[in-house]
Amino acid sequence: MSSATRYLRPDVIAQVQRLDLKARFIVEGFISGLHRSPFQGFSVEFSEHRRYVPGDDLRQIDWSVYARTDRFFIRKYDAETNLECHLIVDTSASMAYPPAEQAAETHRMTKLDYAICLAAALGYLMINQQDAVGLARFDSKLRTYLPPRSRRAHLMRLIGELASVRPAPDKTEKGLAEALHEVARRVRRRGLMVVLSDFLADPEEAIEALHHLRYRGHDLILFQVLDWAEANFPFEDVSQFIDPETGDRLTVHPRAVRDRYLAALEAFGDRYRRETAELRADFVQVDTSMTFDRALVQFLVDRRRRF
Repeated sequence: MSSATRYLRPDVIAQVQRLDLKARFIVEGFISGLHRSPFQGFSVEFSEHRRYVPGDDLRQIDWSVYARTDRFFIRKYDAETNLECHLIVDTSASMAYPPAEQAAETHRMTKLDYAICLAAALGYLMINQQDAVGLARFDSKLRTYLPPRSRRAHLMRLIGELASVRPAPDKTEKGLAEALHEVARRVRRRGLMVVLSDFLADPEEAIEALHHLRYRGHDLILFQVLDWAEANFPFEDVSQFIDPETGDRLTVHPRAVRDRYLAALEAFGDRYRRETAELRADFVQVDTSMTFDRALVQFLVDRRRRF
């Protein structure tokens, strides 16, 4: 592993103190890794063309591209080329798992740390591609909204906001749905909504809010961020599990519930995948042990496909 690509590992990034450096190192490691991976040839420089569709003005066909590819492409106008993206980040109490002391001892990231680093890296990547990026942060309700801008100074403001985030102490059962509805009401121009959350909320209400965003013309990429232990349930001894938002406690032997837990988690993800497929959106499950390149590639592929 090169010195650059090692920064795609969460355990390495966790040791970097400044969020702006974390974002920079993740993106530079990602770009470096493209040359050594199955994604070789995937250009980080986005095309300024889109495929021709019936009804397009034939005068807009780029014949030089046709000569090279034997396919019809239309050169995009500036308004088509530049994307407005909104990073919607969950900072509720459930995102603070594992507890900070445990995370520090094991060089792991909390879900919130992982989501913040991924959001900062996406912001860094988009600003460098002249896209506009905004930020919405929520817990029990929408707490921060920064409209999209494409200036580097705006990126530093966005990263500063993310760096100051602390998980909310209060109950946030309806926060996800309410925040998504609020963003749908505020944002007028069509864009891309990237939601980073554990999605541990009422799925009925959350899915209704996603429909609201889609109705307003927005495209959606959902990243469900889970801790490795949540995704794999490796516990062996009798344990007490505590809900970080309600304080409810349950003492249980893990082996008695492991199969049911994992089946319920899979069914939960399957439901979101079905619902988002109907919305022509994407639901991507990541856990805090995964390198950041998977999420960045998913974002870039979706951005190219849709815009």
